[in-house]
Amino acid sequence: MAGMTTNSRPVPDPSEEILSIVDENDEVVGEAPRGEAYARGLRHRCVFIQARDARGRVFVHRRTPTKLVFPSMYDMFVGGVVGAGESYDDAALREAEEELGVRGLPRPTPLFKFLYDDGAGHTWWSYLYEVRCDVPVDPQVEEVDWHAFITDGELEERLGDWAWVPDGLAAYERLRAYRAS
Repeated sequence: MAGMTTNSRPVPDPSEEILSIVDENDEVVGEAPRGEAYARGLRHRCVFIQARDARGRVFVHRRTPTKLVFPSMYDMFVGGVVGAGESYDDAALREAEEELGVRGLPRPTPLFKFLYDDGAGHTWWSYLYEVRCDVPVDPQVEEVDWHAFITDGELEERLGDWAWVPDGLAAYERLRAYRAS
């Protein structure tokens, strides 16, 4: 059932969003609602966007407890699932603007794609992007419980202290290696 926002507009049930189901080569093999894809461990597509402010600080946030995957955990990326028929690039811009609560962002820059698979039923093709957000953010209350822009050093210091989403940590490790190469 859909929830309600504070201004009484219906919020779509995220578990009903239709996703493309993909194989090990990221080829579409079908479609399924997000809730079913998660429940059955069906591989789908996601985007990760590292957002930085005008000073170069990284946007970090704590997910709401109502998130379908990794509730109440910290993340150093905004992003989410790619809808059925949607491109990675379009999903990256949509997700960045939705989660940051802004409009008119530049199109996020694609960096690389990787397969995330935790061996416990969470598996998705993931495209990692970066974007500069030079305007004040107003994150979605349905998505974000807390947020801040922090320096790379502050992020590194918190890696061992905060409960981070595992796919975000995997993406972050790959991003560090990518930038070091």
